[in-house]
Amino acid sequence: MLALVVIEGVVVLLLGVLVAGLLRSHAEILRRLHDLGVGLDEPAGSGGPTSLPTPAVAQDAHDVLGVTVDDEAAAIGVVGAGHDTLLAFLSSGCATCERLFREEPVLPSRTRLVVVAKSPEEESPFALRELARPGTTLVMSTSAWTDYAVPHSPYFVLVDGSRGRVRGEGAATSWRQVAGLITQALADATDGARRESRADAELLAAGITPGHETLYE
Repeated sequence: MLALVVIEGVVVLLLGVLVAGLLRSHAEILRRLHDLGVGLDEPAGSGGPTSLPTPAVAQDAHDVLGVTVDDEAAAIGVVGAGHDTLLAFLSSGCATCERLFREEPVLPSRTRLVVVAKSPEEESPFALRELARPGTTLVMSTSAWTDYAVPHSPYFVLVDGSRGRVRGEGAATSWRQVAGLITQALADATDGARRESRADAELLAAGITPGHETLYE
């Protein structure tokens, strides 16, 4: 009986040492992650954006170069265009994309829609041909996915053609939602331009003109 008690005591002691070691290791891992700037308190599934927010710093836009589903060269100019372009990055491999392919888009006026799929090496031209609505501008271009750092599909990028800049980007699951998000992004951009204009007027009223030395202090 005494031997059993001694054995149990030894086992408990060993387990205590093991748990302490694990706790120290865990604390060290958390400390190193914190030093690297990795956040550990973000809720799971909070990943990708679900709207088209105006970026804090507008990104440069890129023309879309690729091929059609009939293997003909295609070049879609979005930079310098006199209208906005909505780039819809869709795939034949996701159910939501298939529904978006078949539904009629509802977009604001002066917004051109260009559907961008990946190149024939990664996508099926036949499947895309079957999915796309008649009259849809569809380009197969993996390079465009890279240029705009598209994380997944469906994904949407709104380009200001006159400025050659990205107005906003994000994910949506219906064309109606996309239209609302675009309207919001355009409104945000208009408000930002008004604030900038008002700030310029206040600076001019204070005698601070472009090139004034106080702007570079």
